[in-house]
Amino acid sequence: MNLISIQSHVAYGHVGNSAAVFALQRLGVEVWPIHTVQFSNHTGYGAWKGRVFDAGLIRDLADGLAARGVLGSCDGVLSGYIGSPEIGEAILDCVVAVGRANPKARYCCDPVIGDVGKGVFVREGVEAFMHDRAVRAADIITPNHFELGRLTGRDSHTLAQARDAVKALHDLGPRVVLVTSLVLDDTPADAVDLLASDETGQFRLRTPKLDVAANGAGDTIAAIFCAHYLRGGRIAEALSRAASSVFGVLSKTAEIGAAEIQLVAAQDEIVSPSRVFTAEAI
Repeated sequence: MNLISIQSHVAYGHVGNSAAVFALQRLGVEVWPIHTVQFSNHTGYGAWKGRVFDAGLIRDLADGLAARGVLGSCDGVLSGYIGSPEIGEAILDCVVAVGRANPKARYCCDPVIGDVGKGVFVREGVEAFMHDRAVRAADIITPNHFELGRLTGRDSHTLAQARDAVKALHDLGPRVVLVTSLVLDDTPADAVDLLASDETGQFRLRTPKLDVAANGAGDTIAAIFCAHYLRGGRIAEALSRAASSVFGVLSKTAEIGAAEIQLVAAQDEIVSPSRVFTAEAI
């Protein structure tokens, strides 16, 4: 499998492509990364060095891949944090080009907008771009609980409300929806839920909540879920394998007490999770 991953990149730590590329490679996926930024570290540290790349560079790199004649062998495009609507449009141009070369290719969009406790943290115009353009162009989307509400304009406190919100996302275009970090009124205080949905049904998976706040977990699970779904086409299996892998990696991160997600130290969990969680039909 060949995937283009268009995301941010940091030299220290694992977020964006620094998380997705390694996780995908451990699963045997050939990744063609295109970086939207290159920073020394995650901006959550409060200080960083580096630069944001412009939309023109994204298009140049995509055009270079097209000139190599390889887009026909590309199975999909994965995108995450988008720094501006202009960069988003360049990503969608790449998605269109890949789709022309290989109509079976799929677009997996992690619609990064914000998170519970942090609110919206993307630049002005990005949230609207996600709703109006990216989500409607995507085959697979992986919002967190907060982003589910922002994209649909619905609060989800109960399972029924979450299922209705997921249906509203399907109505925008995506065939596959994965909601991460889902906390509902029946979610135990020491647990966290995930909900995945496609035409075969809706599935929920629950894992223990870990005392860890490492960046990059969302980027990692989006990449792993997309890879498994594109390979197998079975949403319950993709949900189980992705959630189990990320739980294993985060468990190792918590054990070490690290501030950064320990993808390298816990890389075996990506391929063969030590604890497997089962998705249940709802």
